[in-house]
Amino acid sequence: SREPDVPPEAPLLFEVTLLEVRDGPDPQPLPPAARLCLGSQRRERGNFHFTRGRQGPGLRGWGAEAATRPAAPPGPEEEEELREQRVKCLNNCAAAELKLGRTEEALAACEAALRISPDNGRALLRRGQLLAEQGRDAEAALVLRRALELDPASKVIHTELSRLAKRQSPPSST
Repeated sequence: SREPDVPPEAPLLFEVTLLEVRDGPDPQPLPPAARLCLGSQRRERGNFHFTRGRQGPGLRGWGAEAATRPAAPPGPEEEEELREQRVKCLNNCAAAELKLGRTEEALAACEAALRISPDNGRALLRRGQLLAEQGRDAEAALVLRRALELDPASKVIHTELSRLAKRQSPPSST
């Protein structure tokens, strides 16, 4: 039990040498359960980067996850989990694209999520917001009303619809 040569609280400098770089496993030939695990890891990694303001790395994780499909046909339960995971990743991609100012890419991610899950409230809300931002108010209102049917208590959806209504109604002259 010898005391260390380095005093406690001393600053240390490490030099690291990268010896090898390997790609992660290709998710295509993985069995569905392993594919779910890898997808979950990618989604979490994307979330980690996004919460720290690094949208680019987040997009890479989510985009890779959303774009892949398992080679072996999954069972019904695994298929549902994969579908949910893909929709979450696409919603996250839309949020990151929006933060990066890439409206068209964000809208495409929302629409891809809605092709998989037409009643996904988050994708509907974000799509409505993006359509409104583009001045496509009539389309935005339809999408936001559908989102409101699914989540009538959502204050965000009510706010967005109110904002649209104010824009569409002519200013009163007093």
